Amino acid sequence: MPSPQWNNTFYEHPQDKLIAALVSEQARRTPDGIALSSDSVSLSYGELESRAAALACDLQGLGVGPETLVALCLERSPEMVVAALAALKAGGAYVPMDPDYPASRLQFMLADAGPRVLITQSQIAGRISAGDCRILFLDQMPAGLRGRTPEPVSLGLDNRAYVIYTSGSTGRPKAVQITYRGLLNLVHWHRRAFDITAEDRASQVASFGFDAAVWELWPYLTAGASVHFPDDATRGSAKNLRDWMLQERITVSFVPTAMAESLIGLDWPRQAQLRLLLTGADTLRHYPTSRLPFRLINNYGPTECTVVATSGEVSFDDRPDRRPSIGRPIDNVQTYILDENRQAVSAGVTGELYLGGAGLARGYLNRPEQDAESFVQNPFSDAPGERLYRTGDLGRYLPDGQIAFVGRVDDQIKIRGFRIEPNEIVAALDQYPGVLASAVVARADNGGEKRLIAYVVGSGVRVTRDALQEHLRSRLPDYMVPTAFVQLDSLPMNSSGKLDRAALPAPTALNSIGDHTYTAPRTAVEEQVVGILGELLALERVGVDDNFFFLGGHSLLGTQLIARVRNTFGVELSLRTVFDAPTAAELSAEIERLLAREQQISAD
Repeated sequence: MPSPQWNNTFYEHPQDKLIAALVSEQARRTPDGIALSSDSVSLSYGELESRAAALACDLQGLGVGPETLVALCLERSPEMVVAALAALKAGGAYVPMDPDYPASRLQFMLADAGPRVLITQSQIAGRISAGDCRILFLDQMPAGLRGRTPEPVSLGLDNRAYVIYTSGSTGRPKAVQITYRGLLNLVHWHRRAFDITAEDRASQVASFGFDAAVWELWPYLTAGASVHFPDDATRGSAKNLRDWMLQERITVSFVPTAMAESLIGLDWPRQAQLRLLLTGADTLRHYPTSRLPFRLINNYGPTECTVVATSGEVSFDDRPDRRPSIGRPIDNVQTYILDENRQAVSAGVTGELYLGGAGLARGYLNRPEQDAESFVQNPFSDAPGERLYRTGDLGRYLPDGQIAFVGRVDDQIKIRGFRIEPNEIVAALDQYPGVLASAVVARADNGGEKRLIAYVVGSGVRVTRDALQEHLRSRLPDYMVPTAFVQLDSLPMNSSGKLDRAALPAPTALNSIGDHTYTAPRTAVEEQVVGILGELLALERVGVDDNFFFLGGHSLLGTQLIARVRNTFGVELSLRTVFDAPTAAELSAEIERLLAREQQISAD
C-alpha cells in the first residue's frame, strides 16, 4: 500500500498577510526596484503600488468589496498586473478574460460571472457588450489621480482571490473559484521550494486566461523579484524565447510542456542565467540532457487546485524506459490514487487521482450540481468539511512515492498545455446548419503531436472545412478548433449505446471534408512548399490556398517550417511572415521574392 509518509506534506506558511499586503510591503522596501518589464513599459514597485492603489479607489467607488467580481479583459502586459492587483486591493476577486477569445465566449463569461466592473482597453471594448457591468478603460486612467489609498477591507483565507474559466464538459465554460488559502499556499510553497529572492528575474509567458499566469506573477511580486514579458512572436518560438531569456537574464521561467520539450532540445550556453525551467499542463515525454545549465521541473495541477498540486525535478539520469513523473504533492496538498469504490490502490496499480488539502477551490461559480460531482467528502480525514477533488486523471504511485501520469478517466483532452472538453466543441459544431451529429477526439500524427479531429454526420447539405472552422472560430479559442473534419454516415456506437471512439476512422484524403476548391501547385516552388507543409502537418494533400494555421499549424510548427524552407531554398523566413502570409501560395511568393533578391545581389 502507499506509504502514509507520502502525504505528510504539512508546512506552516504565514497566513496573516494576503497578496495585496505582501506586494505593498515589498513596494515600501524597494520602491525603485523593477517589478514589471516589457518592450514598451517598465514599472517599479513604487509605480505598481501607486497605480494599483489609485485604480482600487475607483473600484471601491463602484461598489467593489469582499466577494465582488472584477472582470479583466486585457492584453498580456504590465498593465494587466496593475488591474489584477487593484482588484485585490479593493477587496474583490479578479476574473481574467483572454481578449483573443471569440466575442461570443467573452460575452458568455460576462453574463455568467456577473462582475460588477469590467476593466479593459479601448481597442478591446468594441468586441464585447458589458450589459449592466460598469466599464473602466485602463488606457484612459488619468495619471494625476494617483497617490490615493483605498479603504482597508476585512478579508479572510476563505474569501475569493480570483475566478477563472476552464473548458466545461457540459458544452459551456465553467468558472473555478480560488480562495486566498489556496493562492497563499501556492505562493509560499513556490518561494520556499525554488529559493525565490529579489534577485530573480521571471518570465510571463502564459495567456492571461490560463491559470499558469497566476503562478507567473504573485510568487515573484511578493518576493521583490522582477517579472518580464516577451512579445507574442517571441513566446511562440523556442529559439526566439531562448534568445530572449538569455538577453533578459531570466533566472526562472514557466513554459507549457510542448515549448519546454523544444527548449531542452536547443543548445544553451553554460553562462546562461536561467536556473529553473518549470513546465506542466500536458504529458512530458522527454528527459533533459546533461549539457543543460538549468534544472527542469515537471508540475501537475488542475485549475480546481490552484495551479500546482504536484511537482518534481526531471533529471537527465532518470530512467529512460518510462515517461517523466509528475513528482510529489506540494506543501499542504495530499494525493490519493483510488479505485472505482474510492479505496486506495497499491503502489504500482493504476487508479483515479484525487487531490485534497490547501489548494482546493471553493467550487464552481453557479454550478452546484458540478460541485457535488467533482468535490467529494474526504474519507481519509476526520476533519469536518474536508473534501477531495476528483481530477478524472489516471495515475499510479512509483516505488519512491512519485506519481506517474497515465491518462484520462473520461475523454478530456490536453493539447499544447490547454485542457479541452470535447463536448464543448461538439456543442458548438452541432449548431452549424447541416450538422446532425458530431464527435471530437485527439489523434497523434506521425511526429507524436496531438491534433483535434472532428467527425461530422450531415443532413445532406454540403459543408466545407473552411466554413466549419470559421463557424467554430467565432465561438471557441483557436486551440479548440479541429484541424481535420471527417464525414461519416453515422457515429459508431458500442453495445452500451455510447460513442465508440476506437471505431472512429483516421482522416484520409477520401473521408476528409475539404475546402470549396482545391488548387494544385502551379510552380516548382509551390510544389516544394506544399510538400513541406504536408510532411509537417501529416496531410496527404495540401492546396496552395490552404492556410497553414487552419490545417493545424502553430508557432512551434512554424519554426520547423522556417527551418525546412531554409534547408530547401537557402532563404530565411521570419515567423511574422508565416503569420502574415500563411498559405502555400503566399509563402511561395515570399520565397521567390527572397530568391530573386539574392540573385540580384549576386549579379551586382
